[in-house]
Amino acid sequence: MPSWVRLRCGLAPRALAALAVVLVLGVVFAVQHFRAGRPEPVPAPQLAGGAPPAPGAAAPGPSPGPPPTREPTGRIVVDVSGKVLRPGVLHLPAGARVADALRAAGGVKAGTDLAGLNRARVLTDGEQVAVGVPQAPGGPAPGPQGLTGGGAQGGGPLSLSTATVEQLDTLPGVGPVLAQHIVDYRAEHGGFRSVGELREVKGIGDRRFEDLQPLVRP
Repeated sequence: MPSWVRLRCGLAPRALAALAVVLVLGVVFAVQHFRAGRPEPVPAPQLAGGAPPAPGAAAPGPSPGPPPTREPTGRIVVDVSGKVLRPGVLHLPAGARVADALRAAGGVKAGTDLAGLNRARVLTDGEQVAVGVPQAPGGPAPGPQGLTGGGAQGGGPLSLSTATVEQLDTLPGVGPVLAQHIVDYRAEHGGFRSVGELREVKGIGDRRFEDLQPLVRP
C-alpha cells in the first residue's frame, strides 16, 4: 500500500494488511452470492414408458370393464301340485327355481320320493310342477327337467295326474271351469290313481264320465 495512504490514515502496516484481506473476502463473497441467486432452468421430467403427451391431447381413460349382468325382473306364475303341503297356483319372482316353488308351497310331504326332480332348475311362467305323482304303467317317463308330461305320447289318453288346465280344456265337454276343478281335486288328493276317481270331481256326472273315460288315464 502506498506510504501516503498509511500516513494519511494513521494505520499500522499490519492493520492495513488485515483491512485489505477483509475487502478481498467481501468481494469474493459478493460474487458468489450473486451467482447463487441467479435462477437455473430445470428440465421437465420424462414420463416412464414413452414420450410425453402432446399439448392439448386428452389423457387416456380407464379401459371399460365387462358389461354388468342383468338380473331377471318381474314375476312368474307356476302351478305346484302333488305331495306338497299347500298345492296351488303360486306367484314367484322371475328366476325362481323348483326349490323355491316347493318352499312357497309349504314344503314336500314326508316320505315323498323326489328322484328325478331337478330342484335347481329355473322355472318358466305358466309351468306346472308335479311332486311325487305316480306314473301309470307304460306311461311316459319324467322328462329331463324332472317334471312329468301332460299327455301321452303319440296322441294317446291324457294323463289326469299331470295335464294342465289348458290341456284338460281341450277334452270334449270340459271347459276352463271344469278343468280347474280337476286340477284342484288332483292337488288335494295327490293325483289320480284311477280313472274312476274322475266321478268324484265336482261337475262330472255319469254321462260326461262315459265320454271322458276312453280319452284319459290316471
